[in-house]
Amino acid sequence: MSLIRIWAIATNGFREVIRDRILYLIGLFALLMIAAAQLLPQVAATTENKILLDFGLASASFLGVIVAIFVGTSLINKEIEKRTVLVLIPKPVSRAEFIIGKHLGLSGVLGVLVIAMTVINLLILSLSKVDYPLGSILMAELYLFLELSLITAVALLFSVFTSSVLATLLSFAVYLVGHLSQDIVKLGNISKNPGLQQLTQNLYLILPDLSRLDLKNQAVYGILPPSLTLGLHAIYGLFYTGLLLSLAILIFSRREF
Repeated sequence: MSLIRIWAIATNGFREVIRDRILYLIGLFALLMIAAAQLLPQVAATTENKILLDFGLASASFLGVIVAIFVGTSLINKEIEKRTVLVLIPKPVSRAEFIIGKHLGLSGVLGVLVIAMTVINLLILSLSKVDYPLGSILMAELYLFLELSLITAVALLFSVFTSSVLATLLSFAVYLVGHLSQDIVKLGNISKNPGLQQLTQNLYLILPDLSRLDLKNQAVYGILPPSLTLGLHAIYGLFYTGLLLSLAILIFSRREF
């Protein structure tokens, strides 16, 4: 496996996504934050600070997930539809390098998005004279990037063996269930039904627990888990991302073009 080839694929993928005007979402986020800063104080005059903080973090998460899933599920299928994969694969580029490069390229775009939206969010909060826990917000945005990187791996995994539409639906399903996985396990335990309990436990073990990487609610109040817990959650996210990419590489290596 060559790091040079992976970097070349990642760089080309980064430029390709940028050319698709994905970064226009930064302007959309800025407009949303400006509008929210003007309207929210009129809607809830006593709690606008918390609402504006919530809105900024939630909007950044939502836009990031949209990019990760819609772009991630189209990266591989676009190469297959254009037949460019037939040109890349016969060359000294392994399929593992191809998948990893695509993931790194889109992750780079998501990193730029997260940084830009964080700067805009903090700027709007400062101009609106809203007090905010800077350290907690920055940590929440870092873990948002880890979550988006994991979701990108999910999108790539589904895209290597199914259509873009189905891959998109499955990726959104994993995202939703991943954020509700702990609640689903609790529901299974409350039901006292052995079959349902086993099903919910299996879902929790198989699907990623994205709530580990979601720090938005705690960050608003400046409360974060202990450092050890944060470290373990980061390792969990990175491990799961690597596992999903390994599965994507395994499946993609068995495809015939």
